[in-house]
Amino acid sequence: MVVTEDSAFAHLDPTYRRFAALPDDERIAWIRADRWIGFDQSKVVLARLENLLAYPPRDRMPCLLIYGDTGMGKTKIVRKFERDHPPKFNQITGVDYRPVVVAQVPSEPIERDLYRELLASMGAPAMTGGTLAREKDICRSLLQTVGAKMIILDEVNGMLAGTFRQQRIFLNAIRFLANDLRIPLVCAGTDLARQALLTDAQLAERFEAFHLKPWQNDAAFAGLLKSFERILPLREASDLISGEARERIHKLTSGVTARIFRLIETAAEDEVRSGKERLDADSFGDNLVLPLVSMTQTARRRGKPVQQRVGA
Repeated sequence: MVVTEDSAFAHLDPTYRRFAALPDDERIAWIRADRWIGFDQSKVVLARLENLLAYPPRDRMPCLLIYGDTGMGKTKIVRKFERDHPPKFNQITGVDYRPVVVAQVPSEPIERDLYRELLASMGAPAMTGGTLAREKDICRSLLQTVGAKMIILDEVNGMLAGTFRQQRIFLNAIRFLANDLRIPLVCAGTDLARQALLTDAQLAERFEAFHLKPWQNDAAFAGLLKSFERILPLREASDLISGEARERIHKLTSGVTARIFRLIETAAEDEVRSGKERLDADSFGDNLVLPLVSMTQTARRRGKPVQQRVGA
């Protein structure tokens, strides 16, 4: 089926109507692609990040912790902010200026690995054979050279994988960067990240915290679902905000952002293949291939035993 009339898709936002006219395989590829959909909590965090980025240098720079359960959108928000402030190449100096430097905390809190992650995020070649002090100095110098105005460390809860001594050294390294460079430090992670930062009284004093909370089945949740109705390239008008549809989606996902996105995308793909071309409460019935967590929760609600992993 080839459709070319944009007016046939008046239920979609004008920007997205052209995608509904694509062949099925291209629409499915579009549905599967990663994309940004803003929501109330994300807008608050992004606004605070913008405020911190504009902060003038001072001895005790304010810092921010973004924390929440796995799948609540912390990394997506961080990457969105990074895209909003991309590197800019200066042809005169030959330097890529990076106002925002984002690095993922190593799986084990080793100070040397932190500097290497930061260096890699700035495009520096991998170092081998250097002393810790030299790698620290090079990292510090390069952050100044690229004009970093903010450092964002994602998955900070990873520091808890180390020994208590490793955690102390790692937290000291973070505090050193914030003190020495006089730029805001942003950390993102689960509630374990909050607990880890609280073990360092001096560092904790500088942080404010924003908790990304799971969605409730309320008006804000209905607004998120309405956004999907307006952008998914389905050729008929969907109904995700009816009471039954909202209730099913919320129960299947427990209000976790990543699960909501994955569930709706899975259902939308199925409705393209089936030719139904719309989402409603029936789209989230027993025949849908659900994400593992949703399947587990569905089984529990129905009173079925959940098979445990051997050795668990």
